[in-house]
Amino acid sequence: MSSKQPLHVIIAGGGIGGLALAQSLHKAGIRVSVYEKTVQRTDTVQGFRVHISPFGSAALKDCLPPHLYDAFVANGGKGGNGFTFATNQLKQLLTIETELSNGGSDLPEHCHYGISRITLRQILLAGLPDDVVHFDKAVTGYEQHPDGTVTVRLADGGSATGDVLVGADGGASKIRAQYLPSANRVDTGIVAIAGKYLLTDANRSRLDPMLLRTPMTVMPPKDYGMFCAPHELDAPTDLLAAGIGGNDAPDPGTHLDNTRSYVFWAFAARRDAYDSSLGKLEAQDGALLREIVLDKIEDWSPALKFLVAESAADTVAAIPILTSTPVPAWPTTNVTLLGDAIHSMTPFRGIGANTALRDAQLLGRELVAAHRGERPLLDAIHAYEAGMLDYGFAAVRASMRAAQQFVAPGRAGRIVANTVFRTFSAIPPLKRMAFADRGRR
Repeated sequence: MSSKQPLHVIIAGGGIGGLALAQSLHKAGIRVSVYEKTVQRTDTVQGFRVHISPFGSAALKDCLPPHLYDAFVANGGKGGNGFTFATNQLKQLLTIETELSNGGSDLPEHCHYGISRITLRQILLAGLPDDVVHFDKAVTGYEQHPDGTVTVRLADGGSATGDVLVGADGGASKIRAQYLPSANRVDTGIVAIAGKYLLTDANRSRLDPMLLRTPMTVMPPKDYGMFCAPHELDAPTDLLAAGIGGNDAPDPGTHLDNTRSYVFWAFAARRDAYDSSLGKLEAQDGALLREIVLDKIEDWSPALKFLVAESAADTVAAIPILTSTPVPAWPTTNVTLLGDAIHSMTPFRGIGANTALRDAQLLGRELVAAHRGERPLLDAIHAYEAGMLDYGFAAVRASMRAAQQFVAPGRAGRIVANTVFRTFSAIPPLKRMAFADRGRR
């Protein structure tokens, strides 16, 4: 099967990976249609920060027009580079410096960033015409035809036909459920409670400076842990100046505010470590969730307790942690999958969004090659799937290991980890060898 001219690609889902792919294809002159189920930002986790590694940054540079990539760099808040491991009393175990995490390079595509999911979404939507991104259009299924086309069915009764369908519709993907019904997501048994401490002029000085330097993993003796990350915005109006737009809701509230600096925190534990009498954590309001965390960290550093206690209740949410199960290679057709729709993973390595962006970069390159007649369409899709299954499920496994270590019961494992971190800290060449490729795997 060879590519038709012009190629028409349908993308189910307007998340990070789907929109990055749309940008890549639109830039190359390929007809692309994105069908997105939401009208506005309704997913609670969109109010939090996302870590973009050198893999993700390089993918964005490949997919986006130069002015949008520049907007991403300008709005990727400080605090994305470097990393610290500390005890629950805020005693530093190990710091990975910015220069090391960037591999010694100051090129934007080699850097780590922390960026608001809302801001990233605004950048990814910028410049895509209304006839490319269709909101309030949930894809419910598809039908492949003998002539090599594929038709998607929409929840409102409509449909659309193209040459390729990319399922980028997230962990609960309707496309995956039909195309690969044996591919599942499973509950890891871990629940995270996350929130934001807004950095206003009045309260910035009240926070321990250590919480403002780098992202940090806090490691108590056993059972659970916390991740903290500063998100410092030098110029929160950069998006407006670039004509991209700021908050698109009249009253977004503090959770969905992407114009002010903040410190993000996430406490995680096995579900059975929480008080079962409280019921399902995901159904509780932010004030109660904040109290649950404060109870768990009662004997921690006062600075960490202050961070949680002073976070606005409407920024706090409970997030169940799910992961996908490995999927063997399948016969290639004109339907494929991207991002969480195929390799959903835990957030504990901070690589989920970066892997989706890597998907968009690779699939975009392959579809552009097919569109130009450089290779048959199915060969291009097969090359993408072969690469994606390899690195995608490697990322799934790595993130699951990190999740298990984060909530591991017993003190022995933490004692070993702390000893290793202190050893790396005391022997710089060993640290450089161990962490020189951070974010590049």
